[in-house]
Amino acid sequence: MRLLVLGTGNMARLQSKGFSAIPGVTLVGSVDVSEERRSAFNAEHGIPQGFASVEEALAWGEFDAVTNITPDAVHYVTTMPFLRARKHVLCEKPLATNYAHAAEMAQVASMMGVVNMVNLTYRNVAALNEAAHLVAEGHIGEVRHFEASYLQSWLTQPAWGEWSESPTWLWRLSKGHGSMGVLGDVGVHIIDYASHIAGSPPCNVSCRLATFPKAPGHRIGEYLLDANDSAVMHVRLANDAVGVIHATRYASGHLNDLTLRLFGTKGGLEVRGSNVFSQLRGSFGDDMLTGTWRDLDAPPVPTNYERFIAAIRAGTGVLPDFARGAMLQRVIDLAVLSDQGHSVDMAV
Repeated sequence: MRLLVLGTGNMARLQSKGFSAIPGVTLVGSVDVSEERRSAFNAEHGIPQGFASVEEALAWGEFDAVTNITPDAVHYVTTMPFLRARKHVLCEKPLATNYAHAAEMAQVASMMGVVNMVNLTYRNVAALNEAAHLVAEGHIGEVRHFEASYLQSWLTQPAWGEWSESPTWLWRLSKGHGSMGVLGDVGVHIIDYASHIAGSPPCNVSCRLATFPKAPGHRIGEYLLDANDSAVMHVRLANDAVGVIHATRYASGHLNDLTLRLFGTKGGLEVRGSNVFSQLRGSFGDDMLTGTWRDLDAPPVPTNYERFIAAIRAGTGVLPDFARGAMLQRVIDLAVLSDQGHSVDMAV
C-alpha cells in the first residue's frame, strides 16, 4: 500500500509513525508548499518523493491513498482533487469549514467508490468503543440524558510549549488562518464522542461561544486572535435524549481530558479519556439501587490508521466516514448560527 502524506506538520509526524508500523504500508511521497519543511520531513521518515502542490503529486500519481493533514481551511480544496482521481483519503477533522463543502466531499467520495475516513482520533480509545457497544446492546436502556466535556488548558499553562510564541498554536486562535476555534478543533471530537456512544446523531443545538482577550489589540504579529476559546452547547439527539456539551482551552489543571456521563432508563455509563489513559465505569441492575459504580473492561481496538488500510485492502467502507464528518460539520455550523442569535430548530 503506497501512501502519500499531505502536509508535514506535527500531526503528520505522528501519523507517519502510525502508518509505518503497519506491515506492507510504504510512505512514498509528501506534499508541502515549503521545500524546507518538506525536505526535513522526508529525511526524517525516509520518504523518497516530495511535491510542492497537489497537482504535482497527482501528475506523478504513484500512490494508492492519501492522508490529509493540512489546516482546516484547506481540507476541501486539497481533498477534492484526490477524490476525483479515485484515491482513497483519510482526512483530519473537521472535514471542512462549512457543511456545504463537507457534504460535497462525502457525495463525491461515495460517487467515486473510494474509501473515505475522518481521523477522529478518539475512535482509537477502547473505552469509547466498548461504551458504544454496551449502549447498542441495551445495557442502559433508553438514553435520556448526558454530560460531555473536552477540557484543555494550553492557554493557561505551557505544558506543550508557550502558545504565544509558536505558529503551531497561534493559527488555532485566528479565523484568518483557517481556525474554527475550540469548536472546530476539539469540539468536533466531543460532539462525535457523545453522540457516537449514545448511538444517535444530534438534531437540535443551542450554543454560546466565547473569545477571551489574550494580547494587546487581540493580535500577535500576523495573527488576529479572534477564534472562539470556549463553547457551551445544549443538544438534543434524534433519540430524544438531551444533554450538555462544552469545550475550552481555559480548563486550568486539565491538559487534554474528555469525559462523558450517559444516563439511561436501566443504568449509566461514565467514559473518561486523555492522551495517556482511558476508563469506563458503569452502574447497572442492583448497583443502581445503591449508586454503586464499577470499573468495566474495554478490549483493545485497532487504530484509525489500521482500520483505514484494512478497509482499502478489503474494498469496504470504514467509520467514521465523510458522511459522518459532514453531519458533525452541520452541527458546528448550527452552533455558530445559534451563537449569532439565529433559530436552529431544525434537523441535522
